[in-house]
Amino acid sequence: MSFAISFADIEDAARRLEGQAIRTPLTENPQLNERLGGRVLIKPETLQRSGSFKFRGAYNRISRLSDEEKKRGVVAFSSGNHAQGVALAAALVGTPALIVMPADAPAVKVAGTRGFGAEIRFYDRFTEDREAIAAEIAAERGCVVVPSYDDPYIIAGQGTLGLELAEQAPDLDVVLCPVGGGGLIAGTSTAVKARSPDTLVYGVEPADFDDTKRSLASGKRESIDPNSRSFCDALLSPSPGALTFPINQANLAGGLTVTDAEVAEAMRYAFTTLKLVIEPGGCVALAAALAGKLDLKGKTTGIVCSGGNVDPGLYARVLAGEF
Repeated sequence: MSFAISFADIEDAARRLEGQAIRTPLTENPQLNERLGGRVLIKPETLQRSGSFKFRGAYNRISRLSDEEKKRGVVAFSSGNHAQGVALAAALVGTPALIVMPADAPAVKVAGTRGFGAEIRFYDRFTEDREAIAAEIAAERGCVVVPSYDDPYIIAGQGTLGLELAEQAPDLDVVLCPVGGGGLIAGTSTAVKARSPDTLVYGVEPADFDDTKRSLASGKRESIDPNSRSFCDALLSPSPGALTFPINQANLAGGLTVTDAEVAEAMRYAFTTLKLVIEPGGCVALAAALAGKLDLKGKTTGIVCSGGNVDPGLYARVLAGEF
């Protein structure tokens, strides 16, 4: 079966991102190792440009625009991390960007997106269709839509995280990675499995947004109940992507879920013990490990912490134990 991307596409993306994206480190903490009974390596994309992994895919896509397309600009839809990645990539490439963002997006993400020079169009995530709005804008302005995950260049760009992970830790037994629409884990799993076929890759989702876990079980793309809620704002995609799901179906060992309370506890642990500021959606993989969703004793585990763009007010409440 042919997929939207290959390992060669990820290697090509890595060459394009060289000198643009940060090669984020792997961090290790003795207390975390002792708690989980194995070796745990954290990949902190909180340190990436724009504060999350999203810059990787956005730059890989936007840097390939033709001169004519650059004049017309790009439009994207995002709750904040893809928004900031697209806004920064567009600024670096020299093309205007308009982002369709939910009205309830964290203020820090809205400010970050505006700070990189993008225009914002707000919408109601519960009553309006963000993709339809973006398509309408693209038709009006003649600009290019930059999807948040269902695009080959986006997936390949996100896969450079997995390529770095496999190069930095070639002996991984397990990788835990957040899942929203599936672009990050599709790219990451492609790179990791190409370098280390025996490594088991698991996706982690919020408990009420377990569409990938359920899709893996049923063999078809499942959707989320529109009444579902979670404070993991970066992972609230309604269903797996058409391009990402076949890749994840082939590569993933399974899906895990965590509650908002377990994520909040992991955020506190990351702050107090690991000295990392991680947003809710970026912390689900660490939360799964800390909550014992998988037996990691005696194993070497890579944990992707995908972003650090957390609203200061929410973060203060989490640290105070109020969430």
